[in-house]
Amino acid sequence: MNIGIIGAGRIAVKMAHTLNKMSSATAYAIASRSLEKAEAFAKEHHVIKAYGSYEQMVSDPDVHLVYVATPHSHHFDQVKLALEHGKPVLCEKAFTLNATQAKALIEISHKKNVLLAEAIWPKYLPIRTMLDEVIDSGIIGEVTSVTANLGFYLLDKERVTNPLLAGGALLDLGVYAINFALMAIKSDIKNIESSATFLDTGVDAQNSAIVTFEDDKVALLHSTQLAYTDKRGMLFGSKGYLELVDVTNPQSIKVFDKNYQLVKELARPEQITGFEYQVQACIDAINAGEIECKAHPHSEILRVMNIMDEMRRQWGMHYPMECN
Repeated sequence: MNIGIIGAGRIAVKMAHTLNKMSSATAYAIASRSLEKAEAFAKEHHVIKAYGSYEQMVSDPDVHLVYVATPHSHHFDQVKLALEHGKPVLCEKAFTLNATQAKALIEISHKKNVLLAEAIWPKYLPIRTMLDEVIDSGIIGEVTSVTANLGFYLLDKERVTNPLLAGGALLDLGVYAINFALMAIKSDIKNIESSATFLDTGVDAQNSAIVTFEDDKVALLHSTQLAYTDKRGMLFGSKGYLELVDVTNPQSIKVFDKNYQLVKELARPEQITGFEYQVQACIDAINAGEIECKAHPHSEILRVMNIMDEMRRQWGMHYPMECN
């Protein structure tokens, strides 16, 4: 299947590398605002076609799936453009600025009967299924609480610090912690209490949230762009606890008993980069005539966006584009 990439930044490089190693997908096209930049990207990363216009690329009948790899601020317009041209879309996380935008895109997906997916890659990895199996086995008993955190020092990255690019720790990093919690606890949310500190630019520097679920399970979530964290996701149960090593691209699952002894360890399967699983999920869904991926359906996209909207509402943080 021919994949067209919108955006020629770091994450697009990773996707191009992934596609070049896959047998079911081809790095077919790259689109940038600059044709020169697109042509340089295509040459260096073995992409067949280069476009200096997003509209030109989505108008190409040989593009079968569009991958959007631009800052959060651009997602809505670019996904909308692709969907309106009848192109299936895999859009980087965070999906959009807010749930209102996400809902609008999902409505277009349904109207056009075209696939729309979010590239929150841990949801598609084999280790996600392994995590479900460990939880369902009862080895750590009933899971009653979850913690997750993710942090890097990113103050030199404009995409995370600039409000005009929808920066902030939450949309860039906190989205991983939230998705991990929702993989572990599937009940409805009863309450969210959240706080944040801010950069001089107005976006969140770091944030935390206590999420209480209807069955009284609790998730404690944290993300920061000021420091490096251990990136751990933890599940705590009545018979023991579980550690997921790295909530972005899990390396392993470690299971401990009530005596704090390691009783089981599961390593992740071999992979190209990990991106291949979300691409393959989209290919499989398209071939099956489906408009969402089972691993991360539209309802979950909206659920996560609503959580982040509520957190930002509590902080009083809005992006300039939301105030127009």
